[in-house]
Parts: sequence; C-alpha cells; structure tokens
Amino acid sequence: MLTKKEKVAYGLGDTASNIIFQTVMLFLTFFYTDIFGISPAIVGSMFLLVRIIDAVTDPLMGALADRTNSRHGQYRPYLLWLALPFAFVSVLAFTTPDFSEQGKVIYAFISYTLLMLVYTAINIPYSALGGVLTSDPDERVSVQSYRFVFGMLGGLLVTACTIPMVNWLGQGDAARGYQLTMLLMSILGLVLFLLCFFGTKERVQPPKDQQLKFFSSLGQLWQNEAWRVLCVAAVLLLTGMVLRNTLAIYYVKYYLGREDWITWFMTLGMVGNILGCASAQFVSQHIDKVRAYIGLQCIAALICLLSFFVGAEQWMLAFGLYFGWCFFLQMATPMLWAKMADTVDYGHWKTGTRITGLVYSSIIFFIKLGLALGGAFAGWLLAFYKYQPNVVQTLETQQGILWSFTIWPAIASLLVAAVMSRYILTRQRVKEVADDLQQRQAGTGSV
Repeated sequence: MLTKKEKVAYGLGDTASNIIFQTVMLFLTFFYTDIFGISPAIVGSMFLLVRIIDAVTDPLMGALADRTNSRHGQYRPYLLWLALPFAFVSVLAFTTPDFSEQGKVIYAFISYTLLMLVYTAINIPYSALGGVLTSDPDERVSVQSYRFVFGMLGGLLVTACTIPMVNWLGQGDAARGYQLTMLLMSILGLVLFLLCFFGTKERVQPPKDQQLKFFSSLGQLWQNEAWRVLCVAAVLLLTGMVLRNTLAIYYVKYYLGREDWITWFMTLGMVGNILGCASAQFVSQHIDKVRAYIGLQCIAALICLLSFFVGAEQWMLAFGLYFGWCFFLQMATPMLWAKMADTVDYGHWKTGTRITGLVYSSIIFFIKLGLALGGAFAGWLLAFYKYQPNVVQTLETQQGILWSFTIWPAIASLLVAAVMSRYILTRQRVKEVADDLQQRQAGTGSV
C-alpha cells in the first residue's frame, strides 16, 4: 500500500494543475469578454480551434512519455522539466497588452494555445503517473481521491481568492489585477509540482522487451473497447460540466442579480467538489464503481433540472442546488480516473502491450475536447441570446442563461450515464484481469 505521504505528494501535483484548469474553466471566458474585450462568439470559436491543435499534440505527448527512459522514470521527469515554463505561460495568458482589437484576438489565440500546449506536456505525464504508482485497483481509487481532493483545494483557492486578489492587487485596474493574481498562483503551482516530483515513485513497469511504434500502438488502443467508452463519456461529461461552470458567474450576476455573491457561490460549489471527491473511496468500497458512476450522473442531471425551476428571488435554494450538483458530480471524478488505470491493465492483458501514456493522453484529449466544446457553447449561447457585458440583460437573455446553465448540462449527464452502461470493466472483471496479468508475469517473466 502507498503511504499517505506519497498520496498527498501526488495530490499536490493536481493542486498545481487545477490552479490553472479551474481558472481557465471559471474565469477565462469572463476575462476575455469583460476585461480583455473580445466578443463571446470569437472566444467560443478560439476555444474550439485550439482543441483541434490538441488533437495532434495529446497522443504525441502520450507516446513520447511512454518512450521516455530516464533515471527519474517515464513520467515524473516532466514535472521537473516543465514546471517553470508552465508557470510563465500561465501569466502570459492573463496579461492584457495595449493592442488593437485584432491584435488582442491574435495575442489571445497565441497565448492560449501556448498555455494549452504546455498544460498538455506536463499534465499528461502527471496523469499517467497515477497509473504506475500502484497496481492495486482499490488503491487506485484512493490515490485518485487524494488527487482530486487536493486538486479541488487548488480550485477552492481559485474560487475564493481570485476576485478578491484581482480587486486588491489591481486597485481598480482589473487587467493588472488578473495578471498579478496569476503571477502569485503560478509561483505556488511551480513549488507544488516540484513537491510532487520529489514525493512520488513509479512502481508499475512496462514489459522490458516492449518495443513501441506509434501507429501500431494506436491500433492496439482502438482494440480496447473500454477505452472507447471512456473517450465518449469524457467528452460528454466535460461539455456539460464546463458549460455549467463557465456560466455560473453569468447566472449569479445576471439571473439571480447577486453580483456581490459570485465568490461565495463558486466557493460553495468548490467545497461541494472537495467533499464529493473525498467521499468517492467510501462509496466505491460498497458499490461497484461502474454502477455508482451511472447513478451519480443521473443524480447530477436531476439537480440541474430542478435548478431550472428556481426563481431569481430563491437565491438560497439556488446556492444549495449548486452545492449538491458539485458534490455528486465530483464524487464520480476519482472513479473515472481509476477506470483509466483499469483500462490500461485491460489493454495490456488483451494485446500484451502496456501504453499507459497513450491511454491517458487520448482520454485527456477527449476531456479537453469537452472543455473546449463547453467553453465554445458558452460563448456561442451568450452570443445567440444577445448577451452584452456589464449592462442589465433583457428577459430573453436571462432566460437563455438559465436554460444554458440547467437544461443542457442535465442532458449531457444523462448521455454520460447511457454511454457508461456499456462499460465492461466491473470490479469482478478488473480483479480477474489483474490476477491473470500477475500469473502470466510470474510464469514467464513477461506478459
């Protein structure tokens, strides 16, 4: 079993990642539209275009990590090598240069693209590291629970501190406030990545005689039906999640009419995220994590649907439902990431090849595709409903924000539940695969 110290060290890496991920998910659209001055439609299109670039870089990064052979391991070295570049580019993305409107669009595209490229280069090896810390299926859920609790603590830092820090550091200049806030958060992220690097150890090794070729590895990946299910589920999940989280600011400010409560609303949601992640291991010990995952998606969809009927004056009920949605939806997150490690084992058992980095990177691509689609739909829907920043919105726009914040995320969760009903790696099946892999390795020295 892994020590708590190592689980915490691994979790700190996601604290560092989430400082950027949550800032992008929660604030970047608002930053671009209301601070930077770019139209919502352009922002949505830009988010989607960058994901097309990720379609190439994600699997390449996974394949590169699988081929890495250093004294620090396959995946850990990237935490050391890329922590500083990641921090630097994060500050660039939240810097507002004095350019023309077209110049700002070009700058935003370049800086956001660089941010996503560096995020890919450090986050994919970090994610794959979680699959080689242990081969115990139950410990994997525990590792991912620690990861996402600490990751959500990074998100809590973002939700609770971003706007107050922007106001304090900017002294009325929101653009400068965002830049200095990201500078401080990026320095913290740099330190946390280094703590993750020094506090973890890779234990699950690929077969010694394994020779990986990129296109043959892709073919073996496609043979893994469990991987295909997770890819579809990931894109649907993140599309709905990001759409709802992106519009949370707009929902509180323009529908509930409580701009002064934005920080509290988002912080309460992040507390729900943390408590949900912390509960995942307990739930998965008593309920098969496939069944639990499907049930949690249905509960999240029901909460979204109930939120549609909450009036603008019922702000306390709105807060409570948002907390509940975050709690149940994020309870499922460690289970999803534990399934990725199970999927690596299944592919290893089925094809004889262990491609941890490629499995994680390809699923992460679909996660980021969902991230892009959610952000893109948020921008497009705001434009469709004639949103104008910093003015009183029309009734049509308010209703559009409400629909986009409740109904569409509910549909996304129901689709995820339907897709996951086809996932074959139940607890019993995972145990059978793990036992067979151990027997083969003990008998022949390789799988």
